[in-house]
Amino acid sequence: MANLSELELQNLRHLIGGYDTTQCKMQDYASNTQDPQLRQFFEQGAKGAQQNKEQLMQFLS
Repeated sequence: MANLSELELQNLRHLIGGYDTTQCKMQDYASNTQDPQLRQFFEQGAKGAQQNKEQLMQFLS
């Protein structure tokens, strides 16, 4: 793990949690819509949030 300060770790935790929440909400919205274009939009948003979360988690390993 990189030498991160306590503040940096707290910020990472906050950002990762936010992306996790966004991913869950976007997946839920996608599964509850009937419009294919809207579903695709939400699925792409969920995928982007997942990728961002994974990139941030690399700082912890």
